[in-house]
Amino acid sequence: MANPSAISTQGRTLEINRVLRNTYMLLSMTLLFSAFTAGISMAIGITPMMGLGLSIGSFILLFVTLRKAEGASGLLWIFAFTGAQGASLGWILNHYAGMANGPMLIMQALGMTAAIFIGLSLYVITTKKDFSFMRGFLFAGLIVMVLAVIANIFIGSAPLFLALNAGIALLMTGFILFDTSRIVNGGETNYIRATVSLYLNFINLFMSLLHLMGMGGDD
Repeated sequence: MANPSAISTQGRTLEINRVLRNTYMLLSMTLLFSAFTAGISMAIGITPMMGLGLSIGSFILLFVTLRKAEGASGLLWIFAFTGAQGASLGWILNHYAGMANGPMLIMQALGMTAAIFIGLSLYVITTKKDFSFMRGFLFAGLIVMVLAVIANIFIGSAPLFLALNAGIALLMTGFILFDTSRIVNGGETNYIRATVSLYLNFINLFMSLLHLMGMGGDD
């Protein structure tokens, strides 16, 4: 007679693997779609104000996506969100692309982001280590960073900008470990919400690394 406990464990493992598979498939698709919309906004040459408008729009779409994540329309909303988010980055990418070796700089930041993301994800998936203990530290750090970013809008300090991006990069590596751990250990069972979390980690890590790498050639 089959052991009910073993059957339950096997079913839970299959469910976790299903969420992992769907999450990384959807993450790949949304990142590619963001790259596509970012390319369009670069070609159009959107202004910083247009980028700000798209950022605000994507922020609203983020909340809609999370609310609709359990329904059939969740897939539509996540592509709307990631498309707007990618488009909002067009003017920033054009700024760096206009610098000496700008395109190479963007590709280096993207490659470094992908290497860090894949490396940390594989570590968590392989070891199945639980990083839930980082929750309080990460969310406290996120609040501090958001407040500091808002403050620097008015201060306009280049050294603080550099420090903030270094802090954001470090914070995002922690979130990659934390969010991947939640999926691997069954803490997140909705692949749309899981994709949103990992997508934001990837994009924020990429932008912070791009800012750090571009500081040398930025006036």
